[in-house]
Amino acid sequence: MKAWTLIRHGDVDRAFALRDHPDPSPAREQVLIRCEGFGLNYADTMAVRGLYREAPPLPSVIGYEVVGRVEQVGADVPSGLLGKRVAALTRFGGYAEYAATDHRACAVIPDDLPLGEAASLTTQGCTAWYAARILCPLRKGERVLVHSAAGGVGHLIVQLAVHAGCAVFAIVSGADKLAFVKRLGAAHAIDRCAGDYAAQVRALLGKHLLDVSFNAVGGGSFKKDLSLIGSGGRLVLFGGAERGSIGNLGTLRFVWRMGIVLPIFLMMKSRSLLGINMLRLGDRRHDLIAECMQGVANAHREGILRPHVHGIFPHDQLPAALEALASGGTMGKVVVRW
Repeated sequence: MKAWTLIRHGDVDRAFALRDHPDPSPAREQVLIRCEGFGLNYADTMAVRGLYREAPPLPSVIGYEVVGRVEQVGADVPSGLLGKRVAALTRFGGYAEYAATDHRACAVIPDDLPLGEAASLTTQGCTAWYAARILCPLRKGERVLVHSAAGGVGHLIVQLAVHAGCAVFAIVSGADKLAFVKRLGAAHAIDRCAGDYAAQVRALLGKHLLDVSFNAVGGGSFKKDLSLIGSGGRLVLFGGAERGSIGNLGTLRFVWRMGIVLPIFLMMKSRSLLGINMLRLGDRRHDLIAECMQGVANAHREGILRPHVHGIFPHDQLPAALEALASGGTMGKVVVRW
């Protein structure tokens, strides 16, 4: 099979080579998928730069998700999956024509579901579902802050929060994204390029505080968000995008800017910190991954989730697709088609 292989870190134009690899074989509880395409995630751009700790050593085939048809099944896999078109999570290996993954990380999808929408239901859809429906279930009337609200995960969290009856404070950059999140139902669209987002949120809140923050940025935003959350509030961390914008000694500076939190003060103020790493969750809690996949698929079928697809790139334009995602200018999902 052909697979885009990460061979070096740095400039995305030189980081990959399209190489031949042996076709994988499905192990116990796995399926083998012939891939029609794969989705990109911000963590991929970090892996290209050598900034993602979870990434496998070079040379490697990265990628968290695929869309395709099940061609083989391993032992202890329901036979009904054979031949089905699925959207699936992968623990890397997604940038390939074939991918093997746990059957519980798959959701059967209609043959006419567009590739981009199908890919949106996987890593980003599961992250949003786990964040807003399982780890931190939202309640009607809560004030919810969403960072990177026009991004792949963010725009789905916005929709889940709006559906739950929450007032959403959506942080984005630029006029197009402001209009986009307003169309999704955000009560307040905040342009981080127009000044300190925390000051803008405080002005909108008045005498109130936030109930929840979904934070994909980390770094200096962590302290700001913590100061905006009231008693009973939850701060959900699911990314560290700020790390990608810091140069030398970046990891140390990133951690330093987040600071130290003493649990006793969280208890005294009745606030909670919650972290999400879907790779680690998938390693230990196949049941939760399966619940997320089915929840997202059902929500899409019912019209609760309406994934936005920024673009679908042909496979020979993988570097351009990753550059677009890394630029911060995309909205929703970026996908590559074989």
